[in-house]
Amino acid sequence: MTHRAAPREPLVTVLGASGFVGSAVARQLARRPGRLRLVARRPASVPADARADTEVRTTDLTEPGALADAVEGSDAVIHLVARITGASTWRIAEDDTAAERVNVGLMRDLIEVLGARRTAGGRPPAVVFAGTALQVGLPAHTRIDGTEPDHPTDAYGGQKLAAEHALKRAAQDGILRGAALRLPTVFGHGAESTVADKGVVATMVRRALAGEPLSMWHDGTVRRDLVYVDDAAAAFLAALDHVDALAGRHWLIGTGRGEGLGAVFTTIADLVSRRTGRPPVPVVSVPPPAQAEAVDFHSVEIDSTAFRTVTGWRPRVPLHDGLSRTVTALSEPSPAHQPLLRPRS
Repeated sequence: MTHRAAPREPLVTVLGASGFVGSAVARQLARRPGRLRLVARRPASVPADARADTEVRTTDLTEPGALADAVEGSDAVIHLVARITGASTWRIAEDDTAAERVNVGLMRDLIEVLGARRTAGGRPPAVVFAGTALQVGLPAHTRIDGTEPDHPTDAYGGQKLAAEHALKRAAQDGILRGAALRLPTVFGHGAESTVADKGVVATMVRRALAGEPLSMWHDGTVRRDLVYVDDAAAAFLAALDHVDALAGRHWLIGTGRGEGLGAVFTTIADLVSRRTGRPPVPVVSVPPPAQAEAVDFHSVEIDSTAFRTVTGWRPRVPLHDGLSRTVTALSEPSPAHQPLLRPRS
């Protein structure tokens, strides 16, 4: 009697698994059965209730051969690695070669590695890439759905667009089954967060907790589509589950609502006031700094109907709930807000 070997569980590799969005993706994937590899410059954390057989690798993916080793044997790759300038801004200089090496070069390296391993008749690996809504630049309309022409106005958006174009060409060539998710402003820091949010929402929460005014470079009517980090992570899992239907295109992720930043900051001030018992800090308009760009004053709301129709994904965390969770977590940094985590290898 011939005994057939049990089918091998697919291996999913997350690049950038110790980052803000990457750690949220890693937490959700770890709770699924299967094989999981978490790769980052810093050790990624694995939740104590993980079901996946999880391997943690710490490496600099820009080093020669590092990316090839990281994705060896992978059936799917979620590419979340990005380089920005500083702790809380997406801005990078036009001549920042280190950023270009990460934001574009790693995608080219990944395509080269997967192309070299391509076998006749073999199923190409899945690749889901994190892009940004900034790739579109300054569209004619506030509401965007992914059909607009791309004219990025900043280096970061341009680099993400270059990486996305490379991914789409590789999908057309049959090297991989690849899709790009363009993210809006992602925020949040809840009970299961293992990496601090350094974006605008968390920055304003920390200022309010410190009793400092919340400043805006405009009159507060500029709107942003704000997605809670756990919802953003769920979008990557949904994309992985439907990658064949998504491959070869970019898809927008968003709530469909543009939230006025003045109202958002006022809500933050009120929530912090309730936590601390102090009067709400003021929300004030200040002159924009020299580095301000046109996109800073451009409102955006994202129509993600196309992605929702294919995958069934929906944002689950309402804005007020997400802001409240963020304020709670950042105002009470205690063991009660951190899960038991362990690195595994």
